[in-house]
Amino acid sequence: MAAGAVAVGANVVEAAGDKVVTATAELTGLRRTIFPNGLTVVSEYMPHVRSVALGAWVRSASVHEARADMGVSHMLEHLVFKGTERRGPREIALALESLGGSLDAWTSREHTSFQARVLDEHLPQAADVLADLLFAPTLRARDLDLERKVVLEEISMVEDAPDDIVFELHNAMMWGEHPLGYSILGTRDTVSALPLETVRALHDRAYRPEHIVLSAAGHVEHDALLDALVATGWDRVPRGDAQRAVMPAATGPARGQRLHVDRDVAQSHVVLGAGAIAYSDPRRYVFALLASVLGGGMSSRLFQRVREERGLAYSIYAFHQHYRDAGMHGVYFATSPEQVDEAIGAVRAELGDLVAHGLPAAELAIGKGQLKGQMTLSLESPGSRLYRAAATELYGEPFRSLDQVLAEIDAITEADVASLAAEMFRPDDMSILTLGPSTAS
Repeated sequence: MAAGAVAVGANVVEAAGDKVVTATAELTGLRRTIFPNGLTVVSEYMPHVRSVALGAWVRSASVHEARADMGVSHMLEHLVFKGTERRGPREIALALESLGGSLDAWTSREHTSFQARVLDEHLPQAADVLADLLFAPTLRARDLDLERKVVLEEISMVEDAPDDIVFELHNAMMWGEHPLGYSILGTRDTVSALPLETVRALHDRAYRPEHIVLSAAGHVEHDALLDALVATGWDRVPRGDAQRAVMPAATGPARGQRLHVDRDVAQSHVVLGAGAIAYSDPRRYVFALLASVLGGGMSSRLFQRVREERGLAYSIYAFHQHYRDAGMHGVYFATSPEQVDEAIGAVRAELGDLVAHGLPAAELAIGKGQLKGQMTLSLESPGSRLYRAAATELYGEPFRSLDQVLAEIDAITEADVASLAAEMFRPDDMSILTLGPSTAS
């Protein structure tokens, strides 16, 4: 293979002087290109909108951190907004907002993401700003000192919100020493001690084109997207020499634990949680259907039984998170301290019924209708399509058209639901964390 070439399926992509020549695979509406420097570009064209969502996913985040460096990925995400070689923080903020667009970023457990939403005519400006943030931040010591204070305030904000901190504490209980249990923000100790050299080393290692997925959705043709990326220098960023970060193997979350954390608040906040399937598991839509029926809205079993029939909580819902090699799901509610055990018992009873009996045909049909409606409505948004396109690369998920997804949901059977419920929703497997007055324990 020639120097500067990279394989795309059975094709070869080469750099010819300052011109990028690429082979593009088209998959039912999704188009994909790999630049010679390793940058992966995916896009989905939506002719009926006038905007474009553009996002870059860096394959490095909190799950790849050492415990002593907890929060470094999130800190780096903050620091790139403090200035680049060409823009100060105000210029970064104005670059897209002055055009009516938006710019945002966040750190998850597996990826750090930077996203822009603009009118289609402003795609080149969005591509330029994102390239500037990712590849040319100044990362100065004085900015780190300032941003420490901001992140410490962010940590304080989470600590002051019991419905936020209860999830942090439950997550740590579930995963123990595994990095999935780390705080994305870091701790006061790790953030206060984080050296600039560690932040810069992470940027040099991870913010390289071969570790980034660039996704777009909206009113943009793929070839026009490639032209905008070439015009703003994405193809000229050099590769790094580090291997892609890999999450340490997860042995599975804790089962059946119970922990109480004293907190002087009016309500007790409760999370019940257990392991779940990984993102690539073909039963993901079955899982989503079960979670929706259990606690996905006002018509869900938990809302009807725990709130409407027994008045034990104002808010109660089910949640689920799928990672590349692991997953977690559970139930959250808040209630008065004297009702904690009664409410937990009611949730466990619903879980037990789901495990024992699955879903009857009528309820399964309702669940399918809800899930299909939610999926269809969400995919009218370029932002949702942006995530879906990126997921094909981040998780190796085959791209499916909306009709294919709806057909998969329609094909879910009572046996599929019963099998997954019996495996994943057993009440005895749920680890429970309560946060509130000590009488709640």
